[in-house]
Formats: sequence, structure tokens, C-alpha cells
Amino acid sequence: MTHHDEGARSVVASAQRTEVAVVAGGCFWGVEDILRDVPGVLDTEVGYTGGWLDNPTYHDTHDSKSGHAEAVRVTFDPSILSYEDLLERWFFKLHDPTTLNRQGNDVGTQYRSAIFPQTPEQKVTAERVKARVAASGKWKRPITTSIEPASTWYDAEKYHQDYLRKNPGGYTCHFMRD
Repeated sequence: MTHHDEGARSVVASAQRTEVAVVAGGCFWGVEDILRDVPGVLDTEVGYTGGWLDNPTYHDTHDSKSGHAEAVRVTFDPSILSYEDLLERWFFKLHDPTTLNRQGNDVGTQYRSAIFPQTPEQKVTAERVKARVAASGKWKRPITTSIEPASTWYDAEKYHQDYLRKNPGGYTCHFMRD
């Protein structure tokens, strides 16, 4: 093998394929806190998506004023974590997908359970996983999780990013369910 071939091989080996998922499951602090530690997750960001107001702020999203959901954008390595597993093994277990526009004490459309597929393939997978979760009998009430078109992403304010890591005693109603 020539020196040139070794260099080309290391570039290929270091190239990492990533995928992005956008999900909403109530307050974004708790969703991010759980998802950031999932094997295969490379990065998480909290923000707003799925509404009609341009450049919303945290204040704008409350009382359903902007239509946006508090959401988490997850960058992950699909060779370690599939989109299907991210949804089925993590997203549908870290919140109650049967409470319409509510998680714990948080109420409003900004706290809805929603999946925002970023590709047609993700949409098909999200529909398949939602149907499987609904048919599983695990939940006694119907699944209210919406599958909504991908829309403009707006980063939440800096103090919301990694909020529970910076404020370990902060409020969350998220935990892993069996």
C-alpha cells in the first residue's frame, strides 16, 4: 500500500454519516436530558418548530401563541442508533404519548407529542413505529402523537440549551417508562 492509499483510507474511516431527528414530547429540557445520553446520539439542541410565527422566543411559544412545539433536534449516527430505535426505544418511552398537549404540569400546544420527519423515509418509519406502539397495548389510552411536516427550526435561547445539565435540580416530568 502506498502512502497515498493510507491517507485516503483514513479520510474514509473518519467520515461519519449522520442523520437528524426532530421530536417534541413536552418540555424540551427533559427530552433533551434523556436523549443526549443515548448511545449513537452525537448532539442535541432545543428549539421551536411547527408553528407560524417567525423567530419565536420562549415567551412567544407559551399559551399556544405561536403554534410552535418545544422540540429537540437530535444529530445521531445511524450506524449505531437507527431512527426507528430512537423513536420506539427512546422517544415513545420518555414521555406519555397519550396526553394531548400536555406532559406533567405543562399544558398547551407547545407541549404536544409530535414527530417532525426530516425525510420521506423518516415519515414512513414514524408512521410505522407509531402504529406499532399504538397496537402494543402498553398504553391504555389512544396515542395522540402527531406526525407533522418538517418546518423551520428556531434555536431556543442559550439558557435553555443543556438546561438540566446546568441546573440539575430543575423541573422535569420525563423519565424512561418500561
